[in-house]
Amino acid sequence: EVQLVESGGGLVQAGGSLRLSCAASGITFDDYAIGWFRQAPGKEREAVSTITLTDGSTDYSNAVKGRFTISSDNAKNTVYLQMDSLKPEDTANYFCAARTRWLGRVGVDLAWYEFDYWGRGTQVTVST
Repeated sequence: EVQLVESGGGLVQAGGSLRLSCAASGITFDDYAIGWFRQAPGKEREAVSTITLTDGSTDYSNAVKGRFTISSDNAKNTVYLQMDSLKPEDTANYFCAARTRWLGRVGVDLAWYEFDYWGRGTQVTVST
């Protein structure tokens, strides 16, 4: 059974930092790419960042580029999202998702429905 479990969300003041974790099980880690998505109330789910686990290639949305950093610890089957200089508009439920790398390049331009497996999410709230 494939499981993705997010952790690390919480309440933080604007300008602060959080690190999210996505622990994966039930997949051959190197065969996948992991994406972080977020969804705020009343808004569509949007891709924030992706990482292809076999070569470490990354992609970021314009909204978070320069502030967020995605990384992986393949030995732990875990992907991280370091979020710095947080803004109130970053407030959302953050999800990680997995997509097999054999389908081609993975980037933030992919839609949420192009990912195969999802976690349940972790809430990030940034106060002013």
